[in-house]
This record gives sequence, C-alpha cells and structure tokens, in this order.
Amino acid sequence: MKINNKKGFFFKTNKILTVFFLVTVLLLSSCASNQNRGLKNGDLLFVTAKETGLSGAINNVTQKQKDASFDHIGIVEKSKNGFFVLHAAPKGGSQRQLLKDFLQDQADDGQIVVVYRLKPEYQKTVSSAIEKANSMLGKPYNFNYILDENSYYCSDFIERAFRKDHIFKLEPMTFIDPKTGKTNVFWEQFYQKKGLKVPEGEPGCNPNGLAASDKLERIEELK
Repeated sequence: MKINNKKGFFFKTNKILTVFFLVTVLLLSSCASNQNRGLKNGDLLFVTAKETGLSGAINNVTQKQKDASFDHIGIVEKSKNGFFVLHAAPKGGSQRQLLKDFLQDQADDGQIVVVYRLKPEYQKTVSSAIEKANSMLGKPYNFNYILDENSYYCSDFIERAFRKDHIFKLEPMTFIDPKTGKTNVFWEQFYQKKGLKVPEGEPGCNPNGLAASDKLERIEELK
C-alpha cells in the first residue's frame, strides 16, 4: 500500500509539473505573439526621439508633424526563423537584429516604437526593398550624416532600400533651429569638432521626413 501511495504521489506531482510547464510555454508564446501582433513584412518601425543630446538635436531641426517625433527607423523582415529588424545604428552599423532585441533596446532607452506601413498600392515594393537592405548589411554607421557609399545612417539605409521604386526622396538638409532661425548650436559644435562644414542644403533624409511621406500610414505603437 505504501508503494502504491508513493506511486500515486509521484504521478500527481509529475502531472502538476507538466501542467505548469505547458501553462508557462503558452504564456511565453502569448507574449511573443502580442509583441509581433499584426506586423507585416516591410513594416517600418519608427523610434520616438529623446528631448536632449543627439536625438533631441535631430528632432529639433527635422520635426514636421506634431505627432511624429522620431530619431531612428528600421524595416521589419518576417522570415521562417521569426521577425527581424534591418537597420543602421551607431552601435553595430547596418545590421539584422531580432525584433525582440530591437524592441528591448528601445525600451531600455525609454523610447517608444511606432509602426508605419506602406499603403496597399506600394506593398509590391517591399520584397525588393528587403533584398536591397540585406545587401547593405555589414557597412559601418555614418556618423557624419553626409551621404557616403561606404557607410549609412538610419534613414539613409531605408531610403536606399526603397530607392529603386522611388518610395522616398532625398531633400536638402537643414540644421537651422526653427526657434532662432540660426544653425542649431549642437550641430554647429558637432561639425566643428569633426573639422567639417555644416552640410546645410546638402541632399539627405531623416526619420521625421520619411514618416511624413504620403505613401505611408501610421498603424500602432508597439507595447
């Protein structure tokens, strides 16, 4: 009888552990699916800007919409191995990063990710854009923000990915503070330290400019 009781005890214990394991797996799967909920191949992930430092300086001279204040952008690639973000970042250059890691990096910096999507009539350009983006991986980050064939900054990386289909366009860059009408002090000192002239009027792009494109629609914030 004692042996049977022990067997019954172990059977019940194993059954409880099995149920606990299955519930844990389901919860983790649910979290992952919520994170990826609704994302499509080619979605653009815009990262909200900070108020100070380089992020704030970028936003100061580029913000075009009240509800769009961004300093970074990447493109979603959905593959059989999961969701990835192709983007050019100061840390790591042009890279293919797991979506969950990309989102965690932004959360650690206190920034929010907003999903934008190409309107239906432009969805046909996604495949070639992702192919082009993958071909640019491994290039270093462009810390001068002056167009260069050997290094890319974030919005430059995305513009190039879609360039063949003319989804975005390069525009004259400005570093003028809209409040003072003069060159933003941050950028003046930034280029001075590099021994470069502020590239006012040179062709370029930025996350806020891309977000303002009439070819995109704002979808949601990723929680």
